[in-house]
Amino acid sequence: MIDVTDGGNQCTLRINRPDKAGALTEAMLAKMADAVEQSDARVLVLTGTGPVFSAGADLDDVHGGTLATSPEWERLSGAVAAFRGLSIASLNGTCAGGALGMMLACDLRIAVLAAKFFYPVIKVGVLPQPSDPARMRALVGPSVTKRMLLAAAKLDAAEALSVGLIDQISHGDLAQDTNTLVKHALTADPGQVAGIKALIGP
Repeated sequence: MIDVTDGGNQCTLRINRPDKAGALTEAMLAKMADAVEQSDARVLVLTGTGPVFSAGADLDDVHGGTLATSPEWERLSGAVAAFRGLSIASLNGTCAGGALGMMLACDLRIAVLAAKFFYPVIKVGVLPQPSDPARMRALVGPSVTKRMLLAAAKLDAAEALSVGLIDQISHGDLAQDTNTLVKHALTADPGQVAGIKALIGP
């Protein structure tokens, strides 16, 4: 359900569960976190399969009582944030719930026009993952963060771009547009990329 391709200078993690709208289980989160922590690639790409990137938590796992509070959510977003190279969320569709954590932790976010973004924790009676609100606020400011987390606002791709939640909309070939964004980091010295990221800050 998670396809890992880590060869050469690029590590790509693909959520391959289109029949379940990319819903994430604890095992899937752990596999992704392991792959990011172990990779020494220059570029990390997170993407999915089908019309949805990820609908968030697999409800079967949530009802089992472990996934909503699993530390694997935070381990994954922390691993993405700590990645020394360029990390990019290449969003083939909607990104919802806890899946926003890995997206927020990336350096760049590109999405197809049909993508939507929402984090409806207020509806299900749980808190967001600890680092997600601060990362969201850093991108979109406190007002939009409150709309998304306290009012369960759903943003389409155009609004997400306008407020800074994503950096680019792909109107054609998502893979090609993603490759354009990462091509210079793939050939740059890894120390230069890490140095630029350090100067920019979190």
